[in-house]
Amino acid sequence: MTTDQLKALVRDVPDFPQEGIVFKDLMPLIGNADAFRSTIEHLAEWARPRSPDVILGAEARGFIFGGALAYELGCGFVPARKPGKLPWEKIRATYELEYGNDSLEIHADAFARGARVIVLDDVLATGGTAKAKVELVEQLGGIVVGALFVIELAFLHGRERLANTDVQALIAY
Repeated sequence: MTTDQLKALVRDVPDFPQEGIVFKDLMPLIGNADAFRSTIEHLAEWARPRSPDVILGAEARGFIFGGALAYELGCGFVPARKPGKLPWEKIRATYELEYGNDSLEIHADAFARGARVIVLDDVLATGGTAKAKVELVEQLGGIVVGALFVIELAFLHGRERLANTDVQALIAY
């Protein structure tokens, strides 16, 4: 499927999670076997030449795309979780939200120093979550070889927070 065909499967949900926001719902795309497979193939086409050792995805939709992409590429998958969800020694990165701060954590032994990591998520919006994931990789001595997204909300300028990172999105708004 083309990226335009994939884009047609993204549903707009007005006023979610709050009034004035138009949420980009990827569930129709994920639920369509051909579209989901095609999405992973498109992501893999960009990721494969970067030879990642690990895909780092944040919960929850980053797990869906990240796990499938890691499988397709034959590399590992590392989940970035909200605080209190991981049972082992962990590291943390905090980022700003519209109404405060949030954090992501990964295990302190998630990958080896020098590992090649692609930071992946479903949506690049303001870039806060993606930047936090880049910081987590750097804390462990990994090398960010790219940041990959299914959707980019370009009008929110998230790429600016990832200025020194190779960024790719399949679909842009």
